[in-house]
Amino acid sequence: MKQKINLSLAVIALVAILSTALSVTYVAYKNFGKQVQKDLSVAAELLKETEIFQDAYTEPDRSRVNTDIKRIGKLKSGNLRITWVASDGLVLYDTEADPNTMANHIDRPEIREALESGEGESQRESDTLGANTFYYALLLEDGTVLRVSTTVDSMSTIFVSTLPLIGAISALILIGCILLGQMLTASLIRPINDMAEHLDDQLYSTPYREIEPFVKKIRSQHVGILSAAKARQDFTASVSHELKTPLTAISGYTELIENHMVEGDDEARALQQIRHNANRLLSLINDIIHLSEMDHNEMPRKFEQLDLYTIASESCDQLQVNAKKKEVTLTCIGSAAGVSGDRELLKEMLVNLVQNAIAYNKPGGTVTVLVTIKAGHPVVTVKDTGIGIPFEDQEHVFERFYRVDKSRSRENGGTGLGLAIVKHIVEIHSAEVTMTSEPGAGTEFTVKF
Repeated sequence: MKQKINLSLAVIALVAILSTALSVTYVAYKNFGKQVQKDLSVAAELLKETEIFQDAYTEPDRSRVNTDIKRIGKLKSGNLRITWVASDGLVLYDTEADPNTMANHIDRPEIREALESGEGESQRESDTLGANTFYYALLLEDGTVLRVSTTVDSMSTIFVSTLPLIGAISALILIGCILLGQMLTASLIRPINDMAEHLDDQLYSTPYREIEPFVKKIRSQHVGILSAAKARQDFTASVSHELKTPLTAISGYTELIENHMVEGDDEARALQQIRHNANRLLSLINDIIHLSEMDHNEMPRKFEQLDLYTIASESCDQLQVNAKKKEVTLTCIGSAAGVSGDRELLKEMLVNLVQNAIAYNKPGGTVTVLVTIKAGHPVVTVKDTGIGIPFEDQEHVFERFYRVDKSRSRENGGTGLGLAIVKHIVEIHSAEVTMTSEPGAGTEFTVKF
């Protein structure tokens, strides 16, 4: 993290320095060029006002440079170059070269522009010398052209000359970035370390408002991890206990038969108990495996468009025999309601709910399964007239291995996982399950899709 912050700051600083230097150099050079052109135009106007060139041009012999023209050399200041050009492009005078050796200047852009509009300017860059030459040409009254020029370093040359200074500044800024990065990293990590030390302290608040969502997320995950760990411990303890009970019974009855301690009808009852507990053990193991499979969200699901009423009817038909044994009237009513889901899981959910309603009912009681559509949502309700659930137990009914009446659950062969499986199936289908119950009056489960 420190290296990334330091590197990021260093890169940002270097990019900022180089871009600023280039931008400033470009803008300054453009303004400097405008000032140079302006100074050249002023110099040309001053030379024009001396009327030296007009007087010299009236001389019959152009090759003869009179005393006044010679004075032009004295007008040269610094690297200012003065060139006098005839209307046909012939160079009449130049402060730095012999006019007789110079080429015709009629094709020079500043000369052509001056002949056409009275004044002209141009700029030419020399790649070999790394310099720019600025030209300004002024048309005189006699038709000749007075051109003044000066040579300055090119923008690239100026920029290169500033590189040592830029390098020194960059080095200082890089050092500052490293120090600043160390300080920023320390200030960022400190509250995270403090939070790690006070993760269980709900009163602890981070000094930085920006990372408050991160702190809340970490705390939430921490609580979730602790809850999951506790749930696993509780689940392991419950599984061990639930598996131990039927195994103990099987072992005990087997020992009685092995030692010939039971005979006749007692032996038959012992064998019946062995089979009953073996079936209960197998049912318990199957439910545990099934729950484990549903805990993994990546397990493939066969979702399709289904009619919830058809599935409810099939579930009721399947459990009619159980209902008659318990002397309970089982009824399925309602209308078609389309849902997207896994047929087997939805049927398992309804079978579990109806089985519970039958198992914990009273002789002569009723179980009603109702399928409707409310506010555009398919809803299935399983209502019974059974013994109901005590108020203090109602919030725990969906927990694994939680049973309100443990003795009656074992008598009915329950594993304590039925409603936990129902809750998982409901969550897989992004549905919602609610329960209302009154002790002695019955229970109602509602699943809304």
